Amino acid sequence: MPGSVQGAQGSGDNIHETVGAYALGILDDAEATQFEIHLATCEWCGQQLDELAGMEPMLAALADLPAAQGTPAIGESLSAKPTTGLADRLVGEVVQHRAKKSRRNFFMLAAGVALIVGGPTAVFATTGGGDTEKPPVASQPAHDAFVKMADKDKVSGTDAATQVSATVAMESKAWGTHAVLELKNVKGPEKCSLIAVGKNGERETVTSWSVPKWGYGIKNAQTEQARNPLYVHGGAAFTPDQIDHFEVLTFSGKKLVSVKA
Repeated sequence: MPGSVQGAQGSGDNIHETVGAYALGILDDAEATQFEIHLATCEWCGQQLDELAGMEPMLAALADLPAAQGTPAIGESLSAKPTTGLADRLVGEVVQHRAKKSRRNFFMLAAGVALIVGGPTAVFATTGGGDTEKPPVASQPAHDAFVKMADKDKVSGTDAATQVSATVAMESKAWGTHAVLELKNVKGPEKCSLIAVGKNGERETVTSWSVPKWGYGIKNAQTEQARNPLYVHGGAAFTPDQIDHFEVLTFSGKKLVSVKA
């Protein structure tokens, strides 16, 4: 796969291969803009982008695995769709490339994994701690997926103590539930997870992220980045009718908000 959209455009149909990297949000602004021009007239790429919803979480989990954890058990747990052998080889490849995190190598690996594996897991939105760090932009695929979902498939809640507000949009999939979270009035720095709690009492982590110091969805914040809500998505093995409620928890175990499904 070419190292940029420009390279893909120069080789005709190869631009279609860029859909994986676009879905993962690893293109720079110029590359993403050029691909979106192509996407506007390409029905095939649009269908592939819909199918890849929720893929950033899986890749983030793979790329952050310690080398010692590249085991068959991890491969089996990250995806139910590929065969065991394929999942193992994917994990092994990520572990081997972990020490070679040049942009080109990671770009190629990201697209390859996203196009092969179809199961969701956790997403980690990372930010730097320096004052000069550029504030992150909400994941475009997650925001778009949230907007497309019908209001009847969305549930909301606000915690009286923390004043954190959450809306979860749910979409039934063959593998379970694709969930998109809109989170407001959460302050940072913090690390959080979205947990799906089943009617049977079982708990599944849908997605995880970090909150920068300026926070998300702060109504009277001075910057646009802080006023914007957070949008992240992931998946659970539960079907929508098996979920009792969702919880947003900090990594220390504090509950920020609970939303009845």
